[in-house]
Amino acid sequence: MTEGRPPAAASASLWERDAELATATRALDLLCADQSSAGGLLVFRGEAGIGKTALLAEIRRIAERRGCTVWSARGAETLRSVPFNVVRQLLQPALLSLLPEEAREYLGDWYDIAGPALGIAHPQEASADPQYVCDGLVAAVRRLARRAWPLVLMIDDAHWADQETLRWLAAFTARLDDLSVLVVVARRPGEAGGDSARHLDAVAAAAGRPVGNLKALTPDAAAGLTRAALGRHADDAFCREVWAVTAGNPYETTELLAKVRDSELHPVEASAGELRALNRAARGGGIVDRIKQLGLEATQFAWAAAILGTGITVDMVARLAAMDEPVARHCADLLRTARILTAPDPAAGGEHQDGELEFVHPLIASAVYDSIPSGVCTAMHGVAAQLITELGRGAAQAARHLLKVHPDGDEELVEQLREAAREHLAVGAPDAARTCLERALREPPLPEVQPHVLYELGCATLLTAPAVTVEHLRHALGMPGLDPERRVDAVVRLSQALLHNDQLEDAVRTVEAEAARHRPGPVRMRLQAVQFMWEAIHGETVSPARSRRLAELASTCTGRDNSERALLILRGFDAMAHGESAEEVLDLCDRALVNGRLAPGLGWTDPEWGIELLMMLGSAYAYADRLDRAESLFAEALRVYTTAGWRGGHLSLANAFLGLAYRRQGRLRDAESALREALVLAERVGRRLPLYWSATCGLVDTLLARGRTEEAWSIAEQYGFAPPYPSTIVLPDIRCVRGRLLLAVGRTEDGIHELEAAEKTAASRGGHNPVLSPWSIDLAKALAGQHPERAAHLAAEARRQAERFGTDTAIGEALRCAAALETGRRAAQLAARAVAYLESSPCQYEHAAARVEYGIAARSVTELTRGLDLARACGAEGLVARASQALETGLGLR
Repeated sequence: MTEGRPPAAASASLWERDAELATATRALDLLCADQSSAGGLLVFRGEAGIGKTALLAEIRRIAERRGCTVWSARGAETLRSVPFNVVRQLLQPALLSLLPEEAREYLGDWYDIAGPALGIAHPQEASADPQYVCDGLVAAVRRLARRAWPLVLMIDDAHWADQETLRWLAAFTARLDDLSVLVVVARRPGEAGGDSARHLDAVAAAAGRPVGNLKALTPDAAAGLTRAALGRHADDAFCREVWAVTAGNPYETTELLAKVRDSELHPVEASAGELRALNRAARGGGIVDRIKQLGLEATQFAWAAAILGTGITVDMVARLAAMDEPVARHCADLLRTARILTAPDPAAGGEHQDGELEFVHPLIASAVYDSIPSGVCTAMHGVAAQLITELGRGAAQAARHLLKVHPDGDEELVEQLREAAREHLAVGAPDAARTCLERALREPPLPEVQPHVLYELGCATLLTAPAVTVEHLRHALGMPGLDPERRVDAVVRLSQALLHNDQLEDAVRTVEAEAARHRPGPVRMRLQAVQFMWEAIHGETVSPARSRRLAELASTCTGRDNSERALLILRGFDAMAHGESAEEVLDLCDRALVNGRLAPGLGWTDPEWGIELLMMLGSAYAYADRLDRAESLFAEALRVYTTAGWRGGHLSLANAFLGLAYRRQGRLRDAESALREALVLAERVGRRLPLYWSATCGLVDTLLARGRTEEAWSIAEQYGFAPPYPSTIVLPDIRCVRGRLLLAVGRTEDGIHELEAAEKTAASRGGHNPVLSPWSIDLAKALAGQHPERAAHLAAEARRQAERFGTDTAIGEALRCAAALETGRRAAQLAARAVAYLESSPCQYEHAAARVEYGIAARSVTELTRGLDLARACGAEGLVARASQALETGLGLR
């Protein structure tokens, strides 16, 4: 008997699969041993026909004999454009077993996020954040998996899975350490590209073991299989030729041997020469010829089945092929007998549960589909789309067929594709929406409709492909047809896309040009506000002249509408950034609120203004010592984005700015936690983007405050916190934080150069806030030893700017700096004054630092102890160590 030979009745594809089955058995042993055990992941890769499906079916049988629950799904070549198709298949057994209220209970807060993607809940009106939907699916499957332990998840033909499923799979398999579930994935090599290939590579990497590359049958295995199928009298030469003709491919070997039996060919050397012709008949064109021999109606039935791809029923095929049901059933019988179609394997689960038939092998399905004449193929897809629409299954389900129809100026098809795009966006599938709208443009739409399609396409790609958004929105704006309100919205969105694409000057010029087209009024004021907003973000355009123009315009505003409120916020932020009176800053910001709250239409998820404006509002409060309002705003942003399912850049920024508020308050532990979460989310969106810099800069600043210099440097190195910097403004000030980091690690000269660069930037902008951008304070301390006169000048200038700004924090920090440059009684006096201001400040870390410094300067045990208690409360480990050391040495303390 050949080594690795299965029982005679077993699939040919299981020959020589002992090693793979042993690996799977060991993984099942670990799964079933303990519900608290870590999860497992097996990835098998092999060419078409190599036996992936048969291997997964055998693993399924082993698992079910062990008492495991098995959920399975399968990708399909013709369904790659259907978002969440495979993950829906995978979860069907669990979802169908739950009542709606049970599903809501099991999925909890994730029900409204993951439910629409899984087809068990109606989507919300707004577009869903794809990252949050992915996270929701991960959480949903994790909860369902705990309910069904021991659970095995199987995905076959993963190379044909939709991109949304692969994104989920990559995220899910990266988090198996604390979830007892076994995931088994089978795929072909090289079939996927782009993001799909990247997700599949991530899955393979998560396995933590080499991918199981399935090999072809050896000559001995092919001989054993041949004799098992044809009889022991099959001679060696014949068996050897079977292996040579099929290259050891199990599927091709099985089909060839079936052809040998059908043709009653004797398995001896004299007949071996006929095997190549028989093999051609069993593959590709040969399969098509076999179908044609069954008659025209059977051929049309096979075509219709290939068009449907999944959920194949005789009724649907009959309607699509326009044939009577008795004829259709006869054709189905013929195709089953010819081994083209078969009844679905009940054990396979997944995509075929709602169908009566499936193709015997994906190779057959592909061969049949590829054989359909082009014109007939597109016409049948059109009919299929119509049937799906008539059945009330929605535009999104019909879209995969509509995408295959030849462009013909069909107005109805354009509207169907637009509706499908809206449905895709609502469940968190912007790439699928983009595909539908791009196809709608090729139809093409009517001239008056085309700019609207371009606008919708630009909106669909805003977060995922800003460069594409720029192209489409510019095209839309260059055409007649957009009503005035939508045109203004398109301009604002175009400027947002330019901002995300790091084209800030173009963003500013775009809204500036559009504003010039309008007469004075609400629309023009809105555009001017957007222009000032982008200029504020684009630090290089923040000049004294710009500040004067903004102040003049804001002076006419009372806060009667959101455009005026936006200008008040922008003026407040600009005044704060330039260190003008904090009282005026707070007055401007307060006037932008309605009864102390954000005005309707100016909320965190309202599309008209975007996140940037409200981040400026919260930042103005944060640096003007109204940290209660800053924290309230940023905490609301976090809550709103979490509830709405915005899991990408918006949630990252909400965490980053909430971390900024915590850092200002002295809640360093909370700040670090929020900023680390912001950085994780920012990495998902993409490195080197402004939100990425905000998270990294805030985290480095917080770690320095905590006294963890080495860790701060490690984070900086790991995440590229070094020049070149982004052209957008980053809070906290990026050059100040980088300069302070360099000083902390002993690179004094580099740190001084960085702070001097911050000084030049401040000079070009016409002033600075010494709390927002404390370069003068840090530079004065760095220069004190070698350049005391310049250090004293910088400290005096910082104090002047602080008194101009007028907050307790600003003045207290300037006094701390002045005290650091003095010695003896003068140092103690200045330190005491710093404490007096900072104990009234909401910034408790700065208060703690001032107490410790005063305790050391005044040699006071009482002050050092109070400073130590404050430092511990803040989580400032470095400050705790400094105070503790001073208390332990006790030199001169009283």
